[in-house]
Amino acid sequence: MGSYSFKSSGTTAADTTANKLNVTPVPIGPTTPLSLGNSDLLTMTTDMGTALADNLRNLILTNWGERLGFYDFGANLRPLMTNLVSQDDFDSSAISNIRNAVQRWMPYIDLQSFVSHHRTQAPTSGVAAIQLVVTYNIPSLNITGKQLQVTLYAI
Repeated sequence: MGSYSFKSSGTTAADTTANKLNVTPVPIGPTTPLSLGNSDLLTMTTDMGTALADNLRNLILTNWGERLGFYDFGANLRPLMTNLVSQDDFDSSAISNIRNAVQRWMPYIDLQSFVSHHRTQAPTSGVAAIQLVVTYNIPSLNITGKQLQVTLYAI
């Protein structure tokens, strides 16, 4: 009876190609806006960081009463847009609303910074646009310095 070490056994090229598995990534959730996929019915995210970024964007853009069954889901920024008095008032209220929504619905996200840019589309149209850039971290996934950019429109 002999004693052998697996370290000295070696492998051949045929062994390494035979042991490779063709693994397809597991879909986590649909991307928004919804679109038809190639292999699945809808396009799906397969990366947790991308899925959480999409969920955070939806949380920020959702207003209270828009989510069936969860009346207070969302950052509720539209009411702030209708009574824009000054940029500082909007910024402080928006920061508070976003922070409260994230603490309640996505507590695993660590908000870092908030920047807003106010602009008017066309003087005759009366449409105002506010672009928000939120920088955040997801410590449990080792994601740092990720930025999310959303644009809000008010008439």
